[in-house]
Amino acid sequence: MPAITLPDGSQRNYDAPISVMDVAADIGPGLAKATLAGEVDGQLVDAAFTIDGDASLRIITARDAEGLEIIRHSTAHLLAQAVQRLFPDAQVTIGPVIEDGFYYDFAYEPGFSPEDLEKIEAEMQKIVSEVLPVQRSVKGREQAVSFFRDMGEEYKAKIIEDIPGDEELSLYGQGGWIDLCRGPHVPNTAHLGSFKLTKLAGAYWRGNSDNEMLQRIYGTAWANKKDLKAYLRRLEEAEKRDHRKVGKQLDLFHFQEEAPGLVFWHDHGWKIYVEVQNYIRQRLRGAGYQEVNTPQIVDLSLWERSGHADKYLENMFLTDSENRNYAIKPMNCPCHVQVYNQGLHSYRDLPLRMAEFGSCHRNEASGALHGLMRVRGFTQDDAHIFCTPEQIQSEATAFIELLYSVYKDFGFEDVMIELSTRPERRIGDDALWDQAEQALAEALAAADIEYQLNPGDGAFYGPKIDFSLRDTIGRVWQCGTLQLDFNMPQRLGAHYIAEDSSKQTPVMLHRAILGSLERFIGILIENYGGWMPPWLAPVQAVVLNITDRQDERGREIAQFLENQGFRVDLDLRNEKIGFKIREHTLRRVPYLLVVGDREVEEGTVAVRSREGENLGSMSLDAFSELLAERVGLRGQTVS
Repeated sequence: MPAITLPDGSQRNYDAPISVMDVAADIGPGLAKATLAGEVDGQLVDAAFTIDGDASLRIITARDAEGLEIIRHSTAHLLAQAVQRLFPDAQVTIGPVIEDGFYYDFAYEPGFSPEDLEKIEAEMQKIVSEVLPVQRSVKGREQAVSFFRDMGEEYKAKIIEDIPGDEELSLYGQGGWIDLCRGPHVPNTAHLGSFKLTKLAGAYWRGNSDNEMLQRIYGTAWANKKDLKAYLRRLEEAEKRDHRKVGKQLDLFHFQEEAPGLVFWHDHGWKIYVEVQNYIRQRLRGAGYQEVNTPQIVDLSLWERSGHADKYLENMFLTDSENRNYAIKPMNCPCHVQVYNQGLHSYRDLPLRMAEFGSCHRNEASGALHGLMRVRGFTQDDAHIFCTPEQIQSEATAFIELLYSVYKDFGFEDVMIELSTRPERRIGDDALWDQAEQALAEALAAADIEYQLNPGDGAFYGPKIDFSLRDTIGRVWQCGTLQLDFNMPQRLGAHYIAEDSSKQTPVMLHRAILGSLERFIGILIENYGGWMPPWLAPVQAVVLNITDRQDERGREIAQFLENQGFRVDLDLRNEKIGFKIREHTLRRVPYLLVVGDREVEEGTVAVRSREGENLGSMSLDAFSELLAERVGLRGQTVS
């Protein structure tokens, strides 16, 4: 009879097969009430699952990451049930869990309105109050297809027909409503009270623009009301910080229909862009990188040889001239190998670090475009390091140290790391994979960095490290990456002469710190809410006169600061000083320098910060020193 081993190593013995829920009840009624599911011998199962032999068991509650995912998955079913109660003609398609929530796609010809979301949400709460048990059943494939087709659920029947294999399929039902699902799910609907429907969107069936348009309902779900309320506050804050809204307010950039997914940078936005680019350029030079520039349009044959044409052709912009087919480059790596291949390299020449602010274009679907965060034309702070296998660890260590230093200067100190190891389908022998994975792990250890292991998620050509940033309102953005490539250098004929005079293929490290400059600037805008630190502010100080008697002195002050290398505006308009202060505060200018008769007489400026702090009167030299100090601190200070 079953001997159940719990996570603390204790063991419970039972005289007959027993369900996960009954084990929880045996441990204590409080645990039984909180139980959502179980993990039996490493596999997630429903709380009703029966254990009929010796096994290890972990009880899953809302405190566990798996529990929160189960809540969100079950809330997606709750949404679909409520929709079909209110709109019987709606067909359900798919409803997966996504970050912070879920969505469900529906085929419903009249379409839903924002007002319908309130009705659906109310119906969901009604179902929660009914405490409907959630029950699992199984059907054969043909039986399941007929079952859903008889219900009028043509999309669900199509999904089942396309599932490979011939094993039985699991279905989950609650209160007469049923859907195809792998599970597990919560024991009953009472566990699902903390949710909110957030928005409507269009979505093509199976993500293909050639298929019919469906309607997607997004929602969020949490373990309790407190977590839901905190998340909704974050959403409100994110809405205020939306880089598209702030970009318009501060006149940084715009998009228009004639160039979808391509940025029109305005003067102030371009100043931020140039400052970010120049900063990275300076850091790369200090780290021993060469800077190159390669063509944007390259014969398609290069992309076929590199292997990109097989994987990315549908996302590449193509053109032709004089009976030759060309591609606008979607990435820089094949071109960097061409630069490397010009001339013979010895092992003494390695490592060779090659950087480029490469202008790339990818034919993203129009529905995926999202301001600066998802564009069709972008510039990467891209670089590739050609090295020997023995140099992988030292180069990885140096890169990680550089990356952390850069992130700190931009104000990001909470960095999350994932090390992704060999996938099932890969190239290269296992000995080289062992060496590469060990080198990356040792590089992280040398930097004393904690990381999550992501087994099997490496690229087919090598393992990788991904670096994600947490911003000021808790959102996580994946930006940096370090990827090992054993494949492309060989495919494109790169080699070096080893110490024993043999010809060897170099290892190629693909690496980026910011990723796309456009996206990173979007992240910066949202992280700071447009209140950029002085070193990144498009205008670092503005000189304001009180009357026209100070015009000449105002011009002298602005010129002096510009000569010091600062970005300065001069506002000599015939407006009240209070009006001008408010206007430039809304423009998020870090320092406002007011000049009246007294300042002219004393040779000073009255300094105010954009936060409203009166910093008093000071000489131009003193203010210049203050501004230089604040600029030098970069993102490690906010004002």
